[in-house]
Amino acid sequence: MRSAFLEENSGYTDGHLKKVEEIKAARTLVKGDSGKVFTLSSAGGAFTITLPTASNGEDGMYYEFFVEEETPTAAITLAAGSAIVSLVMKDAGGNASNSTVGTQVSNIVIGTSAQKGDWIKMVYYSAEWNAIALSGIDDAITTS
Repeated sequence: MRSAFLEENSGYTDGHLKKVEEIKAARTLVKGDSGKVFTLSSAGGAFTITLPTASNGEDGMYYEFFVEEETPTAAITLAAGSAIVSLVMKDAGGNASNSTVGTQVSNIVIGTSAQKGDWIKMVYYSAEWNAIALSGIDDAITTS
């Protein structure tokens, strides 16, 4: 008989929980942060989260980001340092207009209209960041 130990759909975790950390100010993420879930609040003003770049990233690194603050005070930028981010995004407007559609970008920007619970997941592979995002507000998450 097969064990349900750590099976994704079993609900059994044996104490293995995701690490959750709050980010309220500028921060540089490193390989050791991989697998963490970050809650984001810009109550102290706009800031940038710097991601590992094409030269220091490692295949398999991944991060998740949740907007913690209802309509953030200021923009929060996820910065890759160069145009190595591919994003697929869906928002409440029913569109995917901020998806990168083959043209990679350097930044994902969480704007001041974002809602608590808006979400971005990023995975690094082959010197690139691949990201997906969901937002409750049209154009709350954009790219540059």
